[in-house]
Amino acid sequence: MVEKSDHAGFWPSLYDPFRTFGAKLADWLSPATEASGNDAAYDISMELPGVSENDIELTVENGVVTIRGEKKTHEEKKGDTWYFSERQYGAFRRSFRLPEDAEGAKAEARMKDGVLHVRVPKRVQEAPAAAQKIKVSRG
Repeated sequence: MVEKSDHAGFWPSLYDPFRTFGAKLADWLSPATEASGNDAAYDISMELPGVSENDIELTVENGVVTIRGEKKTHEEKKGDTWYFSERQYGAFRRSFRLPEDAEGAKAEARMKDGVLHVRVPKRVQEAPAAAQKIKVSRG
């Protein structure tokens, strides 16, 4: 149960919109991600332009896939009368809870054209055993 304490006066209501601002800002700045599934596997695609494969860490623990990484770019240009330098740094972390039928230990990841593709296969469902007739004995 979540409770909100009532404060008398004007000031507490003024701060209400800012209470979760940090979490909302982090979600807005996170890399664009799509998660989907089909009969064979669950797929996660995350846009990571400019991020090296060496700067990505992918873990599966307790049914949760976590993708961590850091973008580090540096561009420097020089001319006779000008100098341009630009740096971009930023860390990110996204977590996804896997459904019960996911085989997290068999997750695979590949990077192509600035997009990280994570594939987590589903467990093979065993066919239910056929009904067996059991003979009832006397005594």
